[in-house]
Amino acid sequence: MKKIFLYITFIFSIVAFAQNEQLAQNYFEKGEFEKAVIIYQDLDKAQPRNPFFAQKLAECYQQLKQYDKAEKLLKDKLELVKMPLLLVDLGYNYQLQKNQPKADSYYKEAVDAVTKNPGNVYMIANAFEKKVLIKEALATYQTANAANPNMNFDYQMALLQGQLGNIEPMIEKLLSFSYQNQQNLVVVQSQLSRFMNEENTSDNFNSLLRKALLLQTQKSQDVFWNEFLSWFFVQQKEYGKAFIQQKAVYRRNPDLFINIVNLGRLAAEEQEDATAKEIFDFVAQNTTETDLLIDAEYYVLQIDIKNATDATVPLISQRIAADLEKFGTTPGSLKLQILKADFEAFQLKDSKAALATLDRALQMPLNKFQQAQVKMKMSDILLAGEKFNQAILYYTQIQEDLKNDAVGNEASFRVARASYFKGDFEWAQKQLGVLKSSASQLIANDAMELFLLISDNTVEDSLQVALKKFARADFKLYQNKKAEALQMFKDLRATDKTESIQDVTLLRIGRIYESMGQYDLALQSYAEIIDKYKDGIYIDEALFFSAEIYSKKLNQPDKAKPLYEKMIFEHEDSIYFIEARKQYRILRGDAQSS
Repeated sequence: MKKIFLYITFIFSIVAFAQNEQLAQNYFEKGEFEKAVIIYQDLDKAQPRNPFFAQKLAECYQQLKQYDKAEKLLKDKLELVKMPLLLVDLGYNYQLQKNQPKADSYYKEAVDAVTKNPGNVYMIANAFEKKVLIKEALATYQTANAANPNMNFDYQMALLQGQLGNIEPMIEKLLSFSYQNQQNLVVVQSQLSRFMNEENTSDNFNSLLRKALLLQTQKSQDVFWNEFLSWFFVQQKEYGKAFIQQKAVYRRNPDLFINIVNLGRLAAEEQEDATAKEIFDFVAQNTTETDLLIDAEYYVLQIDIKNATDATVPLISQRIAADLEKFGTTPGSLKLQILKADFEAFQLKDSKAALATLDRALQMPLNKFQQAQVKMKMSDILLAGEKFNQAILYYTQIQEDLKNDAVGNEASFRVARASYFKGDFEWAQKQLGVLKSSASQLIANDAMELFLLISDNTVEDSLQVALKKFARADFKLYQNKKAEALQMFKDLRATDKTESIQDVTLLRIGRIYESMGQYDLALQSYAEIIDKYKDGIYIDEALFFSAEIYSKKLNQPDKAKPLYEKMIFEHEDSIYFIEARKQYRILRGDAQSS
């Protein structure tokens, strides 16, 4: 019983100590230093060999300008515990009193302590860093490295060099550290990414990093540097240059072939069609693995379908049939079967054939995720056929079967979108309100855009007359009936004067013209948004799409550049900001050849 009582007493004393420590910290953060002093004095007495409480107590004295008390406390503690990190605190106490020579003498003594015992390096360097004494922290690591060359502080020194603005030494140290500690490559790349995306320093930094990586690939035959350089080009969205590096890797290490496949997928997702096709052509020529061959053909077909014309549609149809003949109608070729159904429904306008293709797919032994993919496409096709209730039923099944999964969230969004097309705006709003905070950024963005469209066009027009017309035109666009959709949007512009619907209608008209290759008409629509609705929520899209047309379709960089520039300086919160900045830098001549 006595032991239990002592144990309970011990536990209570620990809890009370922790509570006092937290209370002291709270007082310190609030600036109530006199109250903090009282508690830290008690804590220091309770644990005299713990320097932490003495340091916090010294900080309180310094805030109260009681420098003599801080000095005596720190010297007494140094005498007791012999920990050289307290020399940093003593030096800083003099620095606060504007006595820099005395401060420097203590700082030097702290750094010299590392020569005697390099094991003290982290403790002392961290003490300097906490006081934002970056040069002294760097000197500490350099001294320790000189005392024991077997110790590697490249990573720590690199970050300190970065804080001092010494970019080249920082890059050199980070690259050196990453090569010697390849298990920490992701950590190094994460640090580099921060500087690569810094608006004020990124141009010079990216140029220096590119130069350093190119130099390493030239000096060394290790594929590590080709992989690193490929990563750099991917960050810059220069997928063609990344591909050159990945081919160099493949020639020396064929086991890393999957990296080329992943690069192709990324290029396709980023709409870099020409590069993606080049990569997947390479994949098809250099593998016999069925899964990879199916992947390559799938992505190339997707690109060709997106750019299909009346002349190429029959040829694509023949290719899909030949592919399924070659690879077989099995779970392994499911993505090709779903692509076939999509092509039949939206290009050949044969929903009956498309649904039959998907029905056959459902007869195969599929897992729940594969079943969801088939049902999702089936729902899309039913929706296109104006079978709203059936489509929503299938979407809801997927939503229920795959709760808290990305596919389930996508199904939830499509339920909301189907409700919007149907004209049930209230129910769509409820669904979209939840999806705005989706873990998937793409779903969250789409949900937010549709949510705002409905909200904005309900305030001015409570009967939602204009919104109903807009949704019907949007549905025609979903059905890939561009000519009908275009006419409906133009009629809406001409006959309905609801102000809130005008700019988004112009945006839709511009996008349709753009998809038809009628770039002059697309630019006219975007220009009207830029001129008349510069305070609206679609201004960034009008600027960006106009710049893209001038830059990539009409080859008029002089007209594209000011539009990208306007995006960068006035619309930093736009989802197109990063791409606009990249394209602007290319036009400005920042990009260098590899």
